[in-house]
Amino acid sequence: LNMGPKAKKGKKKLASAPILAKKAEPKKIVNPLFEKRPKNFGIGQDIQPKRDLSRFVKWPKYVRLQRQRAVLYQRLKVPPPINQFLQGLDRQTATQLFRLMDKYRPETRKQKETRLMGRAEDRVAGKSDKPTKRPPVVRSGINTITALVESKKAQLVVIAHDVDPIEIVLFLPALCRKMGVPYAIVKGKARLGRVVFRKTATCLAITHVNTEDRSGLNKLIEAVKSNYNDRFDEIRRQWGGGIMGSKSQARVAKFEKIKAKELAQRNG
Repeated sequence: LNMGPKAKKGKKKLASAPILAKKAEPKKIVNPLFEKRPKNFGIGQDIQPKRDLSRFVKWPKYVRLQRQRAVLYQRLKVPPPINQFLQGLDRQTATQLFRLMDKYRPETRKQKETRLMGRAEDRVAGKSDKPTKRPPVVRSGINTITALVESKKAQLVVIAHDVDPIEIVLFLPALCRKMGVPYAIVKGKARLGRVVFRKTATCLAITHVNTEDRSGLNKLIEAVKSNYNDRFDEIRRQWGGGIMGSKSQARVAKFEKIKAKELAQRNG
């Protein structure tokens, strides 16, 4: 018998899943006044956002030099005469010192002009010309202060820690110790400069004070002497620097760890 072609078995169709009733989502209300404009930061597109580019800035030469100097002071061995300038006066004593010095600031140009004008007017009026008595003021300038220390007229010398070049004031602590004059090292030549109406000052000296400030000055001198003059032998032996960078410290620590491991294996 001639049987006809076999009927192809068709794939059974699976019953479709029952349609779940979808929850109606609340329609978001869009304000037509505020159109959404996303930015494209591709090349040649929108202006790039502001980033912190300080790492990539070519800084001025003086900034690079002062940063390199600070790093060198950490890396190299710093001899004691230079290292002593990194030991500034504590904050509380420094505040009291500057409060005292602010009472004895030198006269400004305007004040000097007024004083001389008054003297000139008195002379025109026929009065005798009497020179005005010099009030007790803070003295400034390295040459002036060196002369005051040598003649033992300075009662207290204040030196800035960041004088550049440092050789200008390098000899001053040793001279003060030799002549028995109390001295202190404070942070900031600009801070000293503000006392005498200048941008910066290498050092200042107090020669005379009024009777009401005598006790305050004596307390300051005692504190300063205990911190600097009486610690001469300790300061003379104290070297600075010798601090490696973070990468060098990590490398040394790594080798030390390997050595310790090897030693433990040998002993074990």
